[in-house]
Amino acid sequence: MENVSFVRIFTLSGLNETLNYRVALFSLTLLYYCAILFFNVSLIIIIALDENLHEPMYILLCSFCVNGLYGTTGFYPKFLLDLLSPSPEIVYEGCLFQIFIMYSFACCDLSILAVMAYDRYLAICRPLHYHSQMSKRRLSQLVCFSWLTPLCILSINVFLTSRLKLCSSNMQKIFCVNWAIVKLACSEADTFSNNIAAYISIVIYVSHGLFIIWTYMHIVKTAVRSENVRVKFMQTCVPHLISLITFLVTIVFDLMYMRFGSRDLPQNLQNFISIEFLLIPPLMNPLIYGFKLSKIRQKILYLSMCVYLHKQEKVHFTFTG
Repeated sequence: MENVSFVRIFTLSGLNETLNYRVALFSLTLLYYCAILFFNVSLIIIIALDENLHEPMYILLCSFCVNGLYGTTGFYPKFLLDLLSPSPEIVYEGCLFQIFIMYSFACCDLSILAVMAYDRYLAICRPLHYHSQMSKRRLSQLVCFSWLTPLCILSINVFLTSRLKLCSSNMQKIFCVNWAIVKLACSEADTFSNNIAAYISIVIYVSHGLFIIWTYMHIVKTAVRSENVRVKFMQTCVPHLISLITFLVTIVFDLMYMRFGSRDLPQNLQNFISIEFLLIPPLMNPLIYGFKLSKIRQKILYLSMCVYLHKQEKVHFTFTG
């Protein structure tokens, strides 16, 4: 018999314990999502409109913010609708699509962080070769790599998951998770290829992490020798390190819990652990880079001053008119 799924709709039972305060949770989630949209879109617009910010570091930051919007859009709108529904459900195809978005978002984040680490390595350790090594063509290739590689890898993973015959439709999650669908497969289903694909993906992105460690070993070694380099390190590398550490902590914690965690924890705590990577990095990243990078901070202050002066002029015109 062909190994295909007969399950057409999944029930997301992870919200069962939130019945008494769904309205409050909906309001807070909507406010939080609006904040994510505002800060990421603001940073993208600032970088896009200011030609002085059309440098590799800021273009990579813009790509970082676009990815944050991409990933959160795959979760928050559906989650907000589920909070208004008495019985949250998602169709089979929609579930696979959400898996593709969520996982590719996480993988893209790590790929972009690896490219940003390479950019900082060239700028600090090989400054004389920076402009030749980080040309517009090379930058375009690296941005494409950071997006296309995760999309291709996740396409294979989702395709393999779509071939499984499922014997249950109840998912104790608040969004679709690839490993959760694999566990819903019938006992006779062949999940070997899914496991192999998952381990290959892990190896690829662990290698990204090792590459980042290698670059920072050289960056720190160079920074120790020169005070000017230390200043540059504090200004441009610290935001990257904070973003990297935050992302790795949230992702590794989620993966470890997903594979080996106890199901005795309260459902609400399980939900929080599963969405940490969608809560903290998408909002924290634009705030960190916005306040820490001097060019962006100066641009934000300049725009804020322009808005304030414009309002003052309108008030003055109103009173004098």
